[in-house]
Amino acid sequence: MEPTDEPGITGARFIAETLKGYGVTHVFLVMAILRRTLVELEALKINRIVTHSEKAAAYMADGYARISSKPGICMAQSVGAANLAAGLQDPYLAHSPVIAITGRKRPEAQYRNAYQEIIHSPMYAPVTKYNVNVDTIRQLPLMLCQAFREATTGAPRPVHLDMLGFAGEGVESGEIAAKVVIENQYTRYPAFRPEPEKEKIKEAAGKLQNAARPVIIAGGGAIASSAGPEIISLAELLSIPVATSNDAKGIIIDTHPLSVGVVGSYSCGYANQIVSEADAVLYIGSGVGDQVTDNWTIPNPDTPSIIQIDIDPTQLGRSYRSTFGLFGDAKVTLQRLLEVIRADDIKIDRNTDWKKRFQELVKNWKDSIRPLRNSDDKPIRPERLCKEITGILPSNAVLVADTGYSAVWTSAMIYLTHPGQRYLRAAGSLGWAFPASLGVKCAVPDRPVICFTGDGAFWYHLSELETANRWGIKTVTVVNNNSGFGQSIIGIDQAYRNDSGNRKEIFGFESIDFAKIAQDIGCLGIRVESPDMISAALKEALSADKPAVVDVVTDLNCKPPMSWSPPAE
Repeated sequence: MEPTDEPGITGARFIAETLKGYGVTHVFLVMAILRRTLVELEALKINRIVTHSEKAAAYMADGYARISSKPGICMAQSVGAANLAAGLQDPYLAHSPVIAITGRKRPEAQYRNAYQEIIHSPMYAPVTKYNVNVDTIRQLPLMLCQAFREATTGAPRPVHLDMLGFAGEGVESGEIAAKVVIENQYTRYPAFRPEPEKEKIKEAAGKLQNAARPVIIAGGGAIASSAGPEIISLAELLSIPVATSNDAKGIIIDTHPLSVGVVGSYSCGYANQIVSEADAVLYIGSGVGDQVTDNWTIPNPDTPSIIQIDIDPTQLGRSYRSTFGLFGDAKVTLQRLLEVIRADDIKIDRNTDWKKRFQELVKNWKDSIRPLRNSDDKPIRPERLCKEITGILPSNAVLVADTGYSAVWTSAMIYLTHPGQRYLRAAGSLGWAFPASLGVKCAVPDRPVICFTGDGAFWYHLSELETANRWGIKTVTVVNNNSGFGQSIIGIDQAYRNDSGNRKEIFGFESIDFAKIAQDIGCLGIRVESPDMISAALKEALSADKPAVVDVVTDLNCKPPMSWSPPAE
């Protein structure tokens, strides 16, 4: 964008008006960054959520982006840039369109041991798809708009703008004669919906129609594309069971007769077995990484037909060399696939051994865990906690889960039974869920938001309870409080073997009542020590007029069921 004869506008006002025009309602930050811009944001009624750490700001922006499909904005000054970069790992892995803005000292201070300053660009390179320095206000109109384009096109991922001045003052304090231009196409993702060639669609349709034991595996890209209705239509048309990655849980409700749950390392006990027996696997918006494939053992690499739909052509066949690739947006590609199949006037009812097989495996597994879900044990079993959450989860709720055992428990044991429910989980960063849930609530204030986290994860960003209370961000945080890193116990026991020593020293914590901490900060805090208290506590928390913490005392020795893996060769 070249300068025009338009009246001058400050960089601060230009940034603020651009964010407003792109539909941004909240920015998440640690001071001090873009101070004049923050003043302009207030005038434009954009909420400025000041957090207690840069990583929390990044996670809040990530939660905001994932639930709204709009870029989430996080910011930090020069010295906080490294912490902010660390927080972008999770949105990068989860393909979330976060825009990170930092400040850096002027060139004359670089390479001279400047106070609080290191070079930022190398830290952001691994966790962004667009990583640039904004050196002058003349660059601002081009680069700020490009940030939104980059964040919302192709496979979305974070971008980074490093503004001149330790607080960005070198860019925001100047004036430029330029219009604020808003490109509506890039206000949310996907900005474009490419579709494959018709002949490719026909070939993929034939592979699915001719398969005896097909399976659909939906990934996070299917959620990003809003492809749920098309997935269900295809599954019902051809009687194909649907498994999901952890990120796509909820794209088909858990009570649907064709739903076979979450597959991979953090999976339901039967889903891996079903996929391993398939003769055709259709991946939709999945990176086909090690977790969803249980280290690339499921499906078997020799599976006769593996089809992959992805908006990033470089992902097609990355993990399975024999893949038949369809480059395109998941929703549109499935619409074209459905058109071809319906034109063939084929509706397949696999009321055969395959349908009986996968439905029997689902039933047997759910029967096997029912006693654990109904357990009255004290300390409380996490399976019972998950059952109680299932029972009270509102039909439009957003469930936000941490990584590790929190992801396993919620993926396998909390059933989503309404199409309006949504599930988000950490892409791997422990402690992500609580601040991310605050960002989710900022984006969808009228929906109930429930965070499921362990005590080990909750400790990371406990201070953001003050942020939630200060801003009235009314989430419900359920803490699976077993006073330790439960997921570490197996590995620690294996490391010790038969040696004596203090094993608990490296996985155990002090017993803490998080409800009391929440109360001291001004939130609602409820301590739950008996299974019969869970439901009432959750209902009270959901109806509260303030942020709530439900601290549930659970058994450290409980482990989720192990995922099924194929026999070792």
